[in-house]
This record gives sequence, structure tokens and C-alpha cells, in this order.
Amino acid sequence: MLTKIQLFKKMNTEHKATLQMLVPMVIQVIMDYKKISSIEAIKLLYLSVLYQKLEKESTKLWHLSPLALYELLEMELQTGKIIFPTEA
Repeated sequence: MLTKIQLFKKMNTEHKATLQMLVPMVIQVIMDYKKISSIEAIKLLYLSVLYQKLEKESTKLWHLSPLALYELLEMELQTGKIIFPTEA
């Protein structure tokens, strides 16, 4: 049986692995929709509040599709706010 610390480390490792797959897909969507370079897209994502929230496993934003995450990023850029979907 795993201790709470072991379970937390396992979940954290799994979340990082998920982000390593998801983030490049989100960056590609940003590049495609905004017609910007990969460097610009990376900066846009990593400097956003959305990315700060995405890094936190507890927000469950990693369940969303790359397109849905892009739409949330656009909302943040246009309004300065993010309204998270109830399924997140």
C-alpha cells in the first residue's frame, strides 16, 4: 500500500507526463489559429494565468482538449478573465 507521500509523488509524476504531451498540442493550436511562431506561442502560453492553473493537477484542466484550452487562453487574452468550464 502506498503512503500519502508516495501517492502524491506518483500523481505529480503522472500529471507532469500528461502536460508534456498536452502542452505541445496546445502550442500547435495557438500557432495555427494566431499564425505566430512557436517561440511566440510558447511565450504566450507559459506567461498566461491559464498555464499557471494548468500546472496545478487539482484544477483538472488537463482533462480539456488542446482546442478548449486555446479558447480559454483567448478568453484570458481578450477579457483578462477565465471562466472555467464545469467539466474541468
